[in-house]
Amino acid sequence: MAKILSDQRVVEYSVEFKLKVIDLTEKLHVTSVQIAEALGLHPIMVYRWRQEYREGRFVAQPTRRISMTKESTDKPLDEKEKSELQRLRKELAALKKENDFLKKWDRYLKDQKQHDSDS
Repeated sequence: MAKILSDQRVVEYSVEFKLKVIDLTEKLHVTSVQIAEALGLHPIMVYRWRQEYREGRFVAQPTRRISMTKESTDKPLDEKEKSELQRLRKELAALKKENDFLKKWDRYLKDQKQHDSDS
């Protein structure tokens, strides 16, 4: 996304990030100012990026960065994967219930302790 280049806190944004910001302004039909506010950018930067994009100055540059998000392959899951996914979803639901119960129990114990110390 962004990296600081010097002690003066000069920030450089990747071309991918700039293209995503431009894409947001076009697809969401909102103003550049609204996008800039939402992303914590100065509106002039968004205007400049849009102008540079229209002039064709954004060229995809080779990068050594690794994406941490899985790119969708849109291939259907086989039966083994489906059953594993179903099992994991059930396990997740059970763990969420258990976690909620433990949070409630912890709150109850704290309230009891507070109540006992008030008496």
